[in-house]
Parts: sequence; structure tokens; C-alpha cells
Amino acid sequence: MSRRRKIYEGKAKTLYEGPEPGTLVQHFKDDATAGNGEKHEIIDGKGVLNNRISEYIFQNLNDLGIPTHFIRRLNMREQLIKEVEIIPIEIIVRNIAAGSLAKRLGLEVGTKLPRSIIEFCYKDDELGDPLVAEEHITAFGWANPAELDDIMSLAVRVNDYLSGLFMGVGLQLVDFKIECGRLFEGDIMRIILADEISPDSCRLWDVKTKNKFDKDLFREGKGGLIEAYHEVAQRLGILSETENALSTGPRLVK
Repeated sequence: MSRRRKIYEGKAKTLYEGPEPGTLVQHFKDDATAGNGEKHEIIDGKGVLNNRISEYIFQNLNDLGIPTHFIRRLNMREQLIKEVEIIPIEIIVRNIAAGSLAKRLGLEVGTKLPRSIIEFCYKDDELGDPLVAEEHITAFGWANPAELDDIMSLAVRVNDYLSGLFMGVGLQLVDFKIECGRLFEGDIMRIILADEISPDSCRLWDVKTKNKFDKDLFREGKGGLIEAYHEVAQRLGILSETENALSTGPRLVK
């Protein structure tokens, strides 16, 4: 497929004009960033793995009746997606204390929360994606109360699915981030899941060892990011189990 006009470029993905009206091509880059882009490296193969993992998860969500922007994977690094109007809010679902939550509330990392907690951040790199309340979201018109209810309902359903999916392969879903958008179909508008779900946007710990299999490895300078992502893909049954998979690059299971 010939590449069309670039619509948007973020830290980890680029969006291009799609082959049909109402579609976009989402390209997964090898860029790894932390601290709102202050730390930046190119990690060969990361985009391929995130594309494949996100495809697997979004397709399963579609099959379960949870609406997403995902249509199909085009190649090793690209997906065909529905064009949506992104709501400028990051939705964070937390099951275990980690990251900024542990720092803000003085919680011991790894503490199981009394119940899953949903937090919101305003998407603005220059402001550092600040934490906001539901009142901010509705007062500033980022989403209305009905849309916010739909977003929270989606977040709960995704959390239920992901928790079971990862627990089934020996991984604990500590927390994750999603984005939502408005999909316009004629006179009908609905809220659907957008962006991606991958180890870039989830905290994943091994159930037994508590070893990390997510972007915290890069944030904390521990290394082994591509090996960790490869392990996640392999546990999910996405990649073939070959000894030379890492040395030859990620290989897709047909």
C-alpha cells in the first residue's frame, strides 16, 4: 500500500491518511521515550512487537463487543484503524500501587488496592499530562457527563478482560493507560477505545518473581526491554518459540 499524507506524529506512533474515507493507517515506531520525551532511544523491533500485541488485544476486544478503532493489521508495523475524534484525556486504571500513585499517596509499591481505581490526565506534553478530576473534564468541555460514563464503563470492561488475559499467562496487570475517541457514523456518535494497548501502556509483573515486562525497564534504565516485550508476545501465543527469535528479529506466527 502506498503511504499517504501524514496526519499526526507522536512519540511512539505516526498516523497517515487511510485508503478509504474515515480510515487512518497507524504506524508503530521503534522510539522509546520517558519523562514526556526527555529520555529517548530507538530500540529495534519494539514497534513490530507493540503492533502485534496491540492487534491481538484489540481484535479480542472487538470480538467481545467492546468497541475499538481497530480494523485490521496491514503489515509488521501498521494497522488500519477507524478515524475518531480523540478525547484529550488519558484514562489510567490502577489495580496495584506503583508509579506516580505510590509516590503521591506514600503507598508501598506492590500494595494491592482496595478496588480498581480510575484516574484521568489531561493530554498535554508541555504541562506534563497533569492529573485532573471529573469536574475538570466536564467543566472544560473535554467530555460531557454521558461520555464520561461511557469512558469509565469501557475502562472497567477492558480492565476485566486484560486482568484475566494476562493472569492466564502468568502476568499481573498492575495498571494501564488507554485513550478514547468519538466515532461519528452518520447522525450517530459513540465512544470507542483508541490508541494502543501494549507493554508501552501497561505495567506487567510476573506473578511469581514480580519481574517487570513493561516500559518501566526503559524508564529505570534496567535494559532488556525488547526481550521483555518479546516474552509477553510469546506468552500470549503471538510469536513462535524459536531460540534465535531475538537475534533474527521478531517473527510472526502465521
